Amino acid sequence: MEAFDTNLLLSILGECALALEKELMSRKREEAASQAKNEQLRANLLRGISHDLRTPLTCISGNAAVLLNNEEALDEVRRKNLYLDIYDDSMWLINLVENLLSVTRIENGTMQLYMQAELMDEVITEAMRHIDRKKSEHIITVDECEEMLLAKMDARLIIQVMINLVNNAIKYTDPGSEIEIGMKRVGDRIQVSVADNGKGIPDALKESLFEMFYTASRTISDSRRGLGLGLPLCKSIILSHGGTITVTDNVPHGSVFTFTLQAEEVPFHE
Repeated sequence: MEAFDTNLLLSILGECALALEKELMSRKREEAASQAKNEQLRANLLRGISHDLRTPLTCISGNAAVLLNNEEALDEVRRKNLYLDIYDDSMWLINLVENLLSVTRIENGTMQLYMQAELMDEVITEAMRHIDRKKSEHIITVDECEEMLLAKMDARLIIQVMINLVNNAIKYTDPGSEIEIGMKRVGDRIQVSVADNGKGIPDALKESLFEMFYTASRTISDSRRGLGLGLPLCKSIILSHGGTITVTDNVPHGSVFTFTLQAEEVPFHE
């Protein structure tokens, strides 16, 4: 009887050891897959950065060289166009660097949020001061809200979210299109939307828009203006604030990006 009990115990221990070994192997495979994915993301990031930085820097240096060597031979219109090209490229590079820094800090957990109660309309007004120069080619309106909307946020980061969303609408809609920014209170949340009347986004692509390096062209970004960081960064920032961000269809056509933040009560002074 003792031999039977011993064999039974050894059998149970053997099964447990086998199960633990399988669990260990499964975890190792998951870690290896995760590491491979991170390495691929890192490789895509380096490839995208090197390409995206090289092209505008080459344009800046080339245009600057033309101005330095031939300024007197250029008419005023040509000179102004070269200045504008240099300005556009430099502003795009600044935005890219800001996005890269924010993505890196969020991904490695070093991003510190300085949460305060902020007026939503003031944050939007500040963001609009930093929108792409091509905003003049579109009709951009901000719907005023009669109610004072106070939200808990890191204003610096939410300004960056607004800049990315509005610039994205400018980038993917034709000149003359309308972009409408709205805000309202929904329960204990402040809801902000950026709507355009462009061509819209197919349902199959909506979820992928918030993936790193993904662009509306359905391919991994490899073009001057396409390093897909803006929308994934917006998602990371909003999620870190405990909010949500979505994209839906605008009616009759176009897209609406909507995010939410925790509402704060407006203080009343007697």
